Amino acid sequence: MSALKKPNLDSLTSVNADGSRYFLHPSDVSGRFTMWRRVFGAVLLAVYVLLPWIPVNGHPAVFLDLAERRFHFFGLTFLAEDLWIGFFLLTGLGFSLFYVTSLFGRLWCGWACPYTVFLEHIYRRIERFVDGDSTQRKKLDAAPWTAQKITRRLVKHGLYLLVSLLIAHLFISYFISIPRLYESMQQSPLHHAKAFGVMVFLTVCLHFSFAWFREQFCIILCPYGRIQSALTDDDTVIIGYDEKRGEPRGKASDPNAGACINCSRCVQVCPTGIDIRNGLQLECIGCAACIDACDEIMEKVGRPKGLVRYDSLNGLAGGKKRFVRPRTILYTGFMCLGLAVLGLFLTTLHSAKAELIRMPGQPYYVDDAGVRNQYRLQLITKQQQPTEFRIRLEGLPEGAQVIGLEEVITLQPGEETMKTLIIQVPKPAYKGEFRIELKGQITPGDFEIKDNIEFLGPSAYALD
Repeated sequence: MSALKKPNLDSLTSVNADGSRYFLHPSDVSGRFTMWRRVFGAVLLAVYVLLPWIPVNGHPAVFLDLAERRFHFFGLTFLAEDLWIGFFLLTGLGFSLFYVTSLFGRLWCGWACPYTVFLEHIYRRIERFVDGDSTQRKKLDAAPWTAQKITRRLVKHGLYLLVSLLIAHLFISYFISIPRLYESMQQSPLHHAKAFGVMVFLTVCLHFSFAWFREQFCIILCPYGRIQSALTDDDTVIIGYDEKRGEPRGKASDPNAGACINCSRCVQVCPTGIDIRNGLQLECIGCAACIDACDEIMEKVGRPKGLVRYDSLNGLAGGKKRFVRPRTILYTGFMCLGLAVLGLFLTTLHSAKAELIRMPGQPYYVDDAGVRNQYRLQLITKQQQPTEFRIRLEGLPEGAQVIGLEEVITLQPGEETMKTLIIQVPKPAYKGEFRIELKGQITPGDFEIKDNIEFLGPSAYALD
């Protein structure tokens, strides 16, 4: 069994001097933050598992139906042309992450990041169940390949693979729904080759990431840790070591030593292998395991807790932490502005849509009967009940004829249709190009749909 590797600020703990991988086996820890992290992680996992099962207005709570180009979020249905809302969703999530980081550092990474949630609350729990605690896992790594070691490895990786399969299948259910997923699972993979390929790819990636790559993803691939220095300042709440109280380190019986007894318990429990006493580091994901570990030791030696704690750099230096400061005021202003713009745009969304689209080909036709334009009338309903459209066209000159427009058009729930409209204007009534106004009354619904399009043709003089 290898001794605990001493972290430093010059190289990653997970990389040996010769460039080989040093596998971390963080010790288990208990405490208030660990308990709340597990509760919160369980809630997040339950949300991930249950959302495809919970029906809202006839669809799963979250259902990204790529085949039909419809996206359902908690009863709201969005079409492909509504995807501009995704801009606000993605930028809003990113900005919220920056906002939280400016206040509380990498709280997201340690508490809510899906990678952390899966790794810490599923895969590491499986590993501890099969291989034992940190000391037992290190001994097993160093042991020769006996029947017992092979059995444990097969059981552990078998469970890893099973969990990865479940996570991948649940992910796919967000795009094809649980009933269609179950139906696909009963058929040959060749009947659903694309979905099956995605599932296999995700399973392999998940197994590789959580069985071998692990903390390397947070340290090497995730860009968030590298930009946190630009998002935080001396008033940001981070996990830090109270150097003024803890130094110089020494035995608990030494009256000249500080509060830190140099037990290295904070290093043993760290999932990325850092020593929090070296200061804020890129590898720290803010999981608070070192806080619980240090508090446990402080309690045993009869000293006050909080040697390692959530605090700002100013707070650790003896000053006061400020939540209200120029950066947070600016972020709050931007967030309110973004919410206001999003709210304004959302007022333009309705549960049905009617749009006139010019047919491809010639923009207009001229014959003895007059000038003719050809359009497609696109009708879409997002409602989960039959929807009646009463469409009328305004702005047409006297004598104009509309061919293909029915008085009432009924669409079934979630239906989309395209109808051909021909508008013919007699030569005597044609005075040049003009704009057609489309207005539609929707039933059920308490709103009116509006659209407009140009009626094209030659100049009135050329027609004469």
